[in-house]
Amino acid sequence: MGYNTDLGYCLFVVFTYSLISRCRTNMGNNITVAVMLPDNYHKYPWALPRVFPAIIMANENLQKKHGVLQGHSIQLLNFSTEDSTGVCAENKAQIIAVDTKLYNKPDAFFGPGCVYSVASVGRFASHWKLPLITAGGTAYGFVNGDEYKTIVRTGPSTTKLGDFASIIHAQFNWTSRAILIFHDVKKDDRPHYFLSEGIYIILKAENVTVDALPYQDSPSYYKEIITFMKDHGRIVYICGPPDTFLKIMKLFQSEIPDPENYAIFYLDVFAESLTELKLHPCVIPQECSTFSLLSLSSAQSVLVITYREPDNPEYKQFQDELHIRAQKDFDVNIEPSLMDFIAGCFYDGFVMYAKALEDTLAEGGSQNDGISITQRMQNLRFWGVTGLVTTDKNNARNTDFNLWAMTNQESGEYGLVAHYNGTNKEIIWSSTERIHWPKGSPPLDNPPCVFSPDDPTCADGHLPVLGIVAVGSGLALIIFGISSFLIYRKLKLEKELAGMLWRIKWEDLQFESPNKYPKKAGSRLTLSQRGSSYGSLITAHGKYQLFAKTGYFKGNLVAIKHMNKKRIELTRQVLFELKHMRDVQFNHLTRFIGACIDPPNICIVTEYCPRGSLQDILENESINLDWMFRYSLINDIVKGMNYLHNSYIGSHGNLKSSNCVVDSRFVLKITDYGLASFHSSCENDDSHALYAKKLWTAPELLIYDRHPPQGTQKGDVYSFGIILQEIALRNGPFYVEGMDLSPKEIVQKVRNDQSPYFRPTTDNSCHCEKLTILMDSCWAEDPVERPDFSHIKIYITKLNKEGSTSILNNLLSRMEQYANNLENLVEERTQAYLEEKRKAENLLYQILPHHVLHLFKLSVSRFLVHSSVAEQLKRGETVQAEAFDSVTIYFSDIVGFTSMSAESTPLQVVTVLNDLYTCFDAIIDHFDVYKVETIGDAYMVVSGLPVRNGNLHAREIAGMSLALLEQVKTFKIRHRPQDQLRLRIGIHTGPVCAGVVGLKMPRYCLFGDTVNTASRMESNGEALRIHLSSATKEVLDEFGYFELQERGEVEMKGKGKMRTYWLEGEKTDVYVI
Repeated sequence: MGYNTDLGYCLFVVFTYSLISRCRTNMGNNITVAVMLPDNYHKYPWALPRVFPAIIMANENLQKKHGVLQGHSIQLLNFSTEDSTGVCAENKAQIIAVDTKLYNKPDAFFGPGCVYSVASVGRFASHWKLPLITAGGTAYGFVNGDEYKTIVRTGPSTTKLGDFASIIHAQFNWTSRAILIFHDVKKDDRPHYFLSEGIYIILKAENVTVDALPYQDSPSYYKEIITFMKDHGRIVYICGPPDTFLKIMKLFQSEIPDPENYAIFYLDVFAESLTELKLHPCVIPQECSTFSLLSLSSAQSVLVITYREPDNPEYKQFQDELHIRAQKDFDVNIEPSLMDFIAGCFYDGFVMYAKALEDTLAEGGSQNDGISITQRMQNLRFWGVTGLVTTDKNNARNTDFNLWAMTNQESGEYGLVAHYNGTNKEIIWSSTERIHWPKGSPPLDNPPCVFSPDDPTCADGHLPVLGIVAVGSGLALIIFGISSFLIYRKLKLEKELAGMLWRIKWEDLQFESPNKYPKKAGSRLTLSQRGSSYGSLITAHGKYQLFAKTGYFKGNLVAIKHMNKKRIELTRQVLFELKHMRDVQFNHLTRFIGACIDPPNICIVTEYCPRGSLQDILENESINLDWMFRYSLINDIVKGMNYLHNSYIGSHGNLKSSNCVVDSRFVLKITDYGLASFHSSCENDDSHALYAKKLWTAPELLIYDRHPPQGTQKGDVYSFGIILQEIALRNGPFYVEGMDLSPKEIVQKVRNDQSPYFRPTTDNSCHCEKLTILMDSCWAEDPVERPDFSHIKIYITKLNKEGSTSILNNLLSRMEQYANNLENLVEERTQAYLEEKRKAENLLYQILPHHVLHLFKLSVSRFLVHSSVAEQLKRGETVQAEAFDSVTIYFSDIVGFTSMSAESTPLQVVTVLNDLYTCFDAIIDHFDVYKVETIGDAYMVVSGLPVRNGNLHAREIAGMSLALLEQVKTFKIRHRPQDQLRLRIGIHTGPVCAGVVGLKMPRYCLFGDTVNTASRMESNGEALRIHLSSATKEVLDEFGYFELQERGEVEMKGKGKMRTYWLEGEKTDVYVI
């Protein structure tokens, strides 16, 4: 009885141990991960709807894509850590962590993201020795390894932002002081405080005086901020919501008299405000944002720091799939933003954890040994979906940042001026964009006598003797230099005025072509023989145009405008006007060549523009002007007038479409400006032509009995508004729908300054509404309400964002086609012939070893060699063959292709081969190989000729074969999608002879036993395998990273037994620690 009892007890113990061991084995294959994050995806970048789809994607890709934890499965649990108000709750995170530990026994935690929640759960996880991986928890305190032993931060952290700020200070020699201003209501998770604390701590550690000021959204706080900035620093870091930052900057502009002495860094890590940072003046008040009201110097002082968005293709693919999964799994529509970067960091964190866990298990460790797993994630380096992922000794990821500044002072747009490489701790400055500091250089962080008023040298009236001597000497030197410069300028000016370089004698002007071929010149003078050129003048009928004369001056065709003056008295004012005209050199103003003042031939000589005036183009119905063309014309006018208004001339006074001329390159230029003393008044003239010329005149100038001949700047803006209507509607100047008014009646109605004011018709169906708004602003009755041309220039740029700012060359071709010019037709036919000739030559070059254009890009010598082969063939000559000591040849065919062809139509067979070889041709472009030919399902490629590449030919063919084999596994047959193509590949290395055979349909062919052996390697191979000879194997062994398997000796037809090998793949490291 006792024996039986002991036996039963032993059997029970053995059974129990066996059961426990089996349970442990099963549990060892199952891994439980608890994901703890808030739900509010509008507020938190680490919210469950944003992050959990990324973790699911990472879990799905672990084994099939990353090859990690084969034979294991990971169970994902997710919990919300926010309270009923939708914010992170520290106490709820603690309760969830404890309950999960008791009832679910997780092996790792992912999340939380909010700092206080990470801190509380992180202490529990360190006590339980379980890993806690998060892309949140930006706070500096997590670097404490004793308190947080198992926390791994795979996202950005404030410490890395502090490192970036430290390098910025070193770059600009800011070593003394800075100030930090952050939004903090002390009721939420305090994200702006924790984000900015790294800057405070890092700069403090480098002996920089850093003063900090928290603020809330209240006017009293904003006033305190401005005072704080004045009293404590010039290098300012502001961290807060975009709307509060805009309020600070608006007050900064009005209260700070010297904004150019400040550098303001806005910590907007998710780039929420960059789309709003259009710091430009506004033309239309309704469209002005808060930033639009900032002055240029204030806006230039602002720089924005953001996270650097990954630019690798894997991240873009991940981002697209993330949004699809969020919509599918959580019914949440997430717009693309930098917040997706946090989800990518969680994805990479999951993969990082899986790799560390696999290494721990491989060395006999436990899956819940958080200390060992965490240590394996220190100082890590691998490529993830967010690019290169590296961590430091504290298990914190090294973060990259972008630095943005205003790069376009006209449009106010911000551009990327630098980015910070967190791994290398260096700033890479842009080669195309730069910071436009208001003073031309970075401001000082500690200006003299600003923050040290107690310094004796800063006291009023206190200056040492040496200082007095130095200041006195400096002032004397400056006064002497300025005086010398002014005297030099005075003498130079007097010399220029006395020299009269502008003067042209009448006999120097020729009215017949000096060219020895009068026929050619006659075609250019046809208009002038009819008395025509570019200077359009409306006749008494209002439609037909008379033009100014043209002539030749020093062999160049010029425009000559006769002035209705009996004589010109050369007063000092007139001499200054002529000098200023010669000084004007701008692409959108006609160049002033000179003036003739010999009575009675008083005239002005300017640059000739052969395309006629803008009025000519608009009234020519055969010319079809698209809006890109029209915006280009408008933009040219605005540029010319903006330059003119900022020059000595000041204004035009007679701006109209007939004074806007177009040169041979379709660049619009403004003419008939300046030289007010040369213009005669004709106020007593009551002709139709006089009133027709006044259609562009502003109402305040029509009221004057004798308005200034040079006009006014606001009057020019009014004239520009009339031209805008001409360009938009193409119905002539001052078109009024439904009213047939004479120019005199129109002028009288405009002159009547009673509301409603008489203005031309606008039609939003013919142009955009914003252009109508601009017209209304330009012809406002009150000149003060009209914008100036600098603001109009910005407004036009915004209207025409998609178009070019100047007339493109293709528009020149289009306009010439409208004129049915025979020369264009000949050019078109010539180009067509040359294009066909090029295509024919390219077709010949494509049957040679390399494409001619590709060879030309590689090297001129190689291009000459191979293009000479083609040229010899074109001449019907034979081409010398060439021997190559060592090349590698690839053969492949499709197993079962004959039976598949028998079951398919010929068109289906052609479609399959075309799809397959198009795919193959795209792949081989990435290798140094030459496609010899395809015959049916056979595909032949060689490397090592015609350009020798040493022993690299075997490596290139091997890599290409692996790529083709991998691609064919996923290749789909259109009419038989369930079938898989079975590719059989053979490779051999040896000598060959290559040359072009025949003159009709010539081919570049290979000869030698190496070709036959390579074909035998393919025919004796197996489907979906790469069969290679021992000769190829010997060359591949030199590289050391190809995986080869010996097949043994194989009987080859005509070769006997040969030892052959299978090529299995390449040895690659998944990641590097």
